[in-house]
Amino acid sequence: MKYKAAIFDLDGTLLDTLDDLADAVNHTMDAYGFPRRTRDEVRAFVGNGVERLIELAMPQDDACSHPQFASVVADYRAYYAANSEHKTAPYAGVTALIRRLLAEGIAVSVVSNKPHGATVTLCAKYFPEISVVCGEREAEGIRRKPYPDTVFKAVAELGFDVKDCVYIGDSEVDIKTSENAGMDCISVLWGFRDEAELREAGGTVFVRTADELYGAIVK
Repeated sequence: MKYKAAIFDLDGTLLDTLDDLADAVNHTMDAYGFPRRTRDEVRAFVGNGVERLIELAMPQDDACSHPQFASVVADYRAYYAANSEHKTAPYAGVTALIRRLLAEGIAVSVVSNKPHGATVTLCAKYFPEISVVCGEREAEGIRRKPYPDTVFKAVAELGFDVKDCVYIGDSEVDIKTSENAGMDCISVLWGFRDEAELREAGGTVFVRTADELYGAIVK
């Protein structure tokens, strides 16, 4: 067995959440009279947490200094928390992959920059077999990716050393997170970034299907 534990990103890796994310962004932009964003724009914006997503979605260059920025972030969080499951679905083969890994004694965890509550809700619905789940928890002093804090927390809860684990994601943030954690990384090519972007970010191991991912984890 190559790894004892597989730690997964959520959005763009296990779940295709893009349409629900885009709907939440545009609902919020509409509420404040800001221009709507395309699906591809939202795809490029996600990965660094809610505040960065809203910062990029708002039209002005220095969105963080906008007097309503905190309100925009809060309204987005509230809307998405109530509307995160309308169009979201697992990517092909990942549900069976998770079950297969667990059945073979490989531990599985989810670490995401999505708000912790939404991460727990979605994992409970789509992957109830996964018990160790960590979303964005900066209010608790646990920094979001690409800092390794959430990964270290998951590894500790699983009871393994970092060297026994692999991090699996779809973005440059995931590659940097694994680097900061001192952990191997596998990049999936069905998510929010393409292979050229991932290679430029330093990715070296790529998979195109859930079956390929299984092989990269166990062999």
